Amino acid sequence: MKVWHRQLGDRISQAIYHYLPAFRWRNFRLFFGGQLLSMSGTFMTQQLTIPWLVYDLTKSAWLLGVAGFVQFLPTLLLIPFSGVLSDRWSRRDLLMIVQISGISVSLALTILTFANLITFPILLVLSVLNGLLKGLDMPVRHTIVTETVDDKADWSNAIALNSVMLSSSLVLGPAMGGILIATLGVKYCFLYDTLSYIPAIFTLLAMELKARPMQSLTSFRDTFGKLREGFEYVSQFQPIRAILLMLALHGLVGMSHVALMPIFAAKILNGDATTMAHLSTSAPIGSFFACLFLSIRRGIIGLERVIVTSQVLIGMSLISFSLSRQVSLSIIILVLVGCFSILSITSSNMIIQTLVAEDKRGRVMSFYALAMVGTMPFGNLLAGTLAQNFGATEALIICGSLYVLGACWFYAQLPGVRHWIAGEKKACLGKI
Repeated sequence: MKVWHRQLGDRISQAIYHYLPAFRWRNFRLFFGGQLLSMSGTFMTQQLTIPWLVYDLTKSAWLLGVAGFVQFLPTLLLIPFSGVLSDRWSRRDLLMIVQISGISVSLALTILTFANLITFPILLVLSVLNGLLKGLDMPVRHTIVTETVDDKADWSNAIALNSVMLSSSLVLGPAMGGILIATLGVKYCFLYDTLSYIPAIFTLLAMELKARPMQSLTSFRDTFGKLREGFEYVSQFQPIRAILLMLALHGLVGMSHVALMPIFAAKILNGDATTMAHLSTSAPIGSFFACLFLSIRRGIIGLERVIVTSQVLIGMSLISFSLSRQVSLSIIILVLVGCFSILSITSSNMIIQTLVAEDKRGRVMSFYALAMVGTMPFGNLLAGTLAQNFGATEALIICGSLYVLGACWFYAQLPGVRHWIAGEKKACLGKI
């Protein structure tokens, strides 16, 4: 019986490693497991708890947009420098700094909410700190994935599975957050977030990464020089330039429904915190299935078509969500939004990380994070302003329409993108 069980376990392991080869690597397994728990707490706080608490304290759509702007503005400022650090310092050490700082901020939120001392200004200050940490975290998180996998052939699978981890966290976090808010209160969401950092810290300590050649930064002038070098590389490399511009539009208008989610949950759909949790969880469910599709896909050929198709469908889905007045229909539409969004974002990530020069990976991924998330403060402010002046429904219709127009522009860029993907990668990297 023991032999049969062992043989069955071996066959299951072989099947997993065949379809999900990134799991063959111990470092990736540690990273995946630890960050799954940590990010579930992070997304619970960022996507559900803080927005709900802000709206509960202020009852203002404009202040909700301001809070989102304040939270992500520091991210916009720090991300480029984080990419430079990621190319020059240990990425695991940088991620450890983020985890330790993050648990400190989360602990402060936990103590303040348990003591009933939390106010809107205090929440804004702590949101700024969260934004700073996110600015340091994002480029490092994307670049360290390739370090956890020794075989470059498994990189695309590791990148897709990293997106699976993030999408799973987006599902678990808001889902548990909705239950905690409805039963125990927002303070227990912050408590969970605090505790979720602990396994992430220990798994990072357990990872055994290979040493890579690094150069120290001797001055601020050197730092800005490296940053300029990365910008020149991105601006000259047509596939990356086109993808980053489209990701910037996604952050500006493609995520507008997230900023306005409390308004749709409470006013338009006449719901409560549980309704918002259901809505917040819907998009990540769609993201999860999209990531599973990408995780078993090999190579990047054809991903440019996936990107442009997904972009058109995102814009149309946002318009449909704005017009929905039924919770069940809104949930279905958000599942589609999540699916198409992750298809576009992760496909973009896979193409960029496959084409980019290794010595510029951190800086390029910092521009990737800057395009995707750094524009979100302005997107939150834009969505909140449009909702305040025209209504939440009209705001999403405008944002969705702009996104469709952007997809048409990206479609015109496809011949150039496809040219590099089809086999000119080495020639491109040698010239730039």
